Amino acid sequence: MKTALLIIDVQESFRHRPFFTERDLPAYLAAQNALIEGAQAAGMPIVRIFHVDGPQVPQNPFSLESGAVRPLDGLAPFEAAATFHKSRHSALVGTGLEVWLNRNAIQRLIVSGIRTEQCCETTTRHASDLGYTVDFVTDATLTFDMVQPDGTPLSAADITARTATVLKDRFARLCTPAQALELA
Repeated sequence: MKTALLIIDVQESFRHRPFFTERDLPAYLAAQNALIEGAQAAGMPIVRIFHVDGPQVPQNPFSLESGAVRPLDGLAPFEAAATFHKSRHSALVGTGLEVWLNRNAIQRLIVSGIRTEQCCETTTRHASDLGYTVDFVTDATLTFDMVQPDGTPLSAADITARTATVLKDRFARLCTPAQALELA
């Protein structure tokens, strides 16, 4: 089964958001970079997806004009088999990614990137519904603390645990970078 590694929204734009923290970044980058290096060694196509949205002005870090829509510092360099810009949560909406996957006979996706519960989870659910086999590499996703509607803090670890719980065996196989690369 032909596989592609998706690297979703791993971009400098997030450093410009008030919720951004470096706390979990080293562990995330270690896992993400292990996936990249393993995919390169296996000759697996790596697909880069950037989030581009909002007013296209330099002050918006998710606009091309900002200069922040570029790989996150610390991400291992790689030559992308394809690069897509998205403006929705799912990388499969309005980007041409699905067409590219079909043209390249990709049947299995390894999902990684930023944010765990938003674009990574949404892309995983969408891909599963389209019939792709999906591996969700929790360690190679990153999110940030949030505040619940009642004002109670919600930790990034709890958000990740919730995402893993709802995806496991229904939309994706949860795995480590090494497990995801075993089948490559």
